[in-house]
Amino acid sequence: MAAGSDETGGPDAVTVRIQTQDFDIAAEIEALTQGRADIGAVVSFTGLCRDEGGRLSTLELEHYPGMAERAIRTIAAEAVTRFALCGITAIHRHGAIHPGGNIVLVVATAPHRQAAFDGASFLMDYLKTDAPFWKKEHLKDGRAGEWVSAKDADDRAKAKWTEARGQSGQ
Repeated sequence: MAAGSDETGGPDAVTVRIQTQDFDIAAEIEALTQGRADIGAVVSFTGLCRDEGGRLSTLELEHYPGMAERAIRTIAAEAVTRFALCGITAIHRHGAIHPGGNIVLVVATAPHRQAAFDGASFLMDYLKTDAPFWKKEHLKDGRAGEWVSAKDADDRAKAKWTEARGQSGQ
């Protein structure tokens, strides 16, 4: 979106990147808010790699290039429209990530805080359940662990958005 714009949404409101390198949270927020006087709220979420009780050496994340970006862009664009966001950024890393490392960043901007919270939560709930990523644990003892799947709690979190959509007639 053009700097200084006073509109929500728009064709440049969505930024999606899938990358191996780490991201700078402050720089991403600055890029989304610079020159914008219409933004009243910024909500960011950063997902980190847990050490799983000290047994995890590395988390390996794979994705299908092109497909993952398109899928995330589609749901991010829905978030912009649904919550009247000024903009949203989603960055998801792939490759080998060590415990404590950043995995995912979602930043949502809106005129008001609730829209920014809802937009960020909506996108994260999608990323946890439906985004085309595969995660495999590599353990400190040298064994390859399991491929990690979405948890029931993640599915329940995503379901609230589908239920809300049905209730609002969207």
